[in-house]
Amino acid sequence: MSQRKIARALISVYHKDNLDAIVHLLAKHDVEFVSTGGTQDFIEKLGYKVTPVETLTGYPAIFGGRVKTLHPAIFGGILYRRNEAGDVAQAQEFNIVPIDLVIVDLYPFEETVLGGGTEEDIIEKIDIGGISLIRGAAKNFADVLIVASRSQYEGLLELLQSKNGSSDLQDRKKFAAMAFNVTSHYDTAIFNYFNREFQLPSFKKSILQGRALRYGENPHQRGTYYGDFDALFEQLHGKELSYNNLVDVDAAINLVHEFEGEKAFVIIKHTNACGVATGTTVREAYLKALQADTISAFGGVLATNQTIDQAAAEEINKLFFEILIAPSFDESALTILKSRKNRMILLQKKQLTEARQCKSILNGIIEQDLDLKTDSKQDLKVMTKRSPTESEISALLFASKICKHTKSNTIILAVNGQLLASGVGQTSRVDALKQAIDKAGSFGFNLQGAVMASDAFFPFPDCVEIASQHGIRAVIQPGGSVKDQDSIEFCDQHEMAMVFTGTRHFKH
Repeated sequence: MSQRKIARALISVYHKDNLDAIVHLLAKHDVEFVSTGGTQDFIEKLGYKVTPVETLTGYPAIFGGRVKTLHPAIFGGILYRRNEAGDVAQAQEFNIVPIDLVIVDLYPFEETVLGGGTEEDIIEKIDIGGISLIRGAAKNFADVLIVASRSQYEGLLELLQSKNGSSDLQDRKKFAAMAFNVTSHYDTAIFNYFNREFQLPSFKKSILQGRALRYGENPHQRGTYYGDFDALFEQLHGKELSYNNLVDVDAAINLVHEFEGEKAFVIIKHTNACGVATGTTVREAYLKALQADTISAFGGVLATNQTIDQAAAEEINKLFFEILIAPSFDESALTILKSRKNRMILLQKKQLTEARQCKSILNGIIEQDLDLKTDSKQDLKVMTKRSPTESEISALLFASKICKHTKSNTIILAVNGQLLASGVGQTSRVDALKQAIDKAGSFGFNLQGAVMASDAFFPFPDCVEIASQHGIRAVIQPGGSVKDQDSIEFCDQHEMAMVFTGTRHFKH
C-alpha cells in the first residue's frame, strides 16, 4: 500500500522557526517524537513527550556533538524496507523501531562562510549526521517521508492536513527529490569553499531558486531563469520579465555601474548601448543619452544610478520603453511612470557581486573572470607627439567605459559625458567605424573634436585615417599590434592624440 500513516518522527533541526505548527499537528495524530538536544527541549516546552535519540542508541552525543544520530538504531529505523521479510526480521532481532518521518535541516555552512567565520567555525558547520539522515530517508522514500529544509514546512503542513497524517508514495518521492536538491547544493558549497585554495579543474554551480519564463529568446524556445532576482530588484510595476528582458537588464546595470559617483543614464537595446550620458541632473543625463539614437531607444531598457525625480520622470514618460531601472524613485515620479500598464519598473536594491561568469558552449561550460577592469587616467600612455587635453582625457575614458560593454568589433564616438554613436558587432573594425560615423550624422551630430574608442588594437592605420577626415581629434585603444606605429605616425602627421591603455575589452 503506497499510503503510509506516520507513527514515529525523528526531528532534529538547527533552525526552530515555524516548527511549532508541525509539532502540534503531528501530536494531534498521535505521532511519537524522537529528537536530540535543542530540538528535544523545544518539543518538550510545547508540552509533548520526546524519546531522546540516546535512548534508542544507548550512546550519548559524543565528540562535542559531532556524533549523535550516527548509529544503526537510527539509520536502521530509517533504511529498513518494510516490505522485505529479511529486513523486517532483522529490525525485530535488533530491536530497531521504524521511523516514518524525518525532519532535519543542515548547519548553516554557507552563512558562516559569508559571515567571515574562522576556518574552525566553518569546518564545524559541515554537517555529517544531518546530511546522512537526509540521504538515508530520501533513499528509502518508499517507506519514509523526508523534510530537509524549513522552506518545505508549509508543503508538509498542507500534506498532513489534506491526508490526515499520512503520505502517498508520490508525495514521498517528491520530498525525496527536494531533499537531494538540498544535499547536492550543500556539497557544492563545501567543495567550492575548499577549491578556492586548490583550483581543481571541476565546474560546480548550484542555484536553488528558479522560475520558468514565458519562453526563451524566441517563442518556440523554452526558457528558465535560475537565480535570486528578488535579492537584486523589487519590481514596482509591470508585467513579468522575459528571457530577453533579463539579458538586457544585466547589460544595463553592468554598464551604468561603471559611472559610480556620477549622474549617469544608459539606454540599452539588444544588450548594446544606444544612449549613454552623464549630467548635472538625471533629466539632463537622460535627454543627452536619448539624443544618440531616438529610434533605437523605442522599446529599450533604461537605467540610471540615481534617484528618478519628477522632472526626469516627466521626460522619460514621453518615451515608449520596456524597462526602467533605478536605485530609488520619488513618489511623484512613480505616479507618472506607472501610467502605462505593461512597462516594467525595477528598483535596484544592490549591485552584482559575482566575480565570475560562465556560459554553455559545445558540450561543456566556459568560465572566466568578469571584466572588472575600468580604464583610468593612470593607465593611459600617450603614444603621439600631441597629448590629449584634460577634456579629451575625460571623453576618452567615458568612451572606453561604453566600449567595454559593447559587442566586438566595436567603435565608440563620444564627447565628454555623451555617447554620439557606436558601431557594434561588426566583422571589421573599419565597418564598425563607418557605421558609427553614419549613425552620428543621421542624428545630427558634428564629430569635429569628438574622440574615438576601440575595444582592440588597430591592425592598420585605416581607422584613424577615416576618423581624421571627420574631425575626430583623440583616440583611445589598447595597443598591441605589430603595426601600431603606422597608426601613431598618421596621428602625428595630422595633430591627433592617441593613448594606449594596455587592456583589451573584447566582448564576444
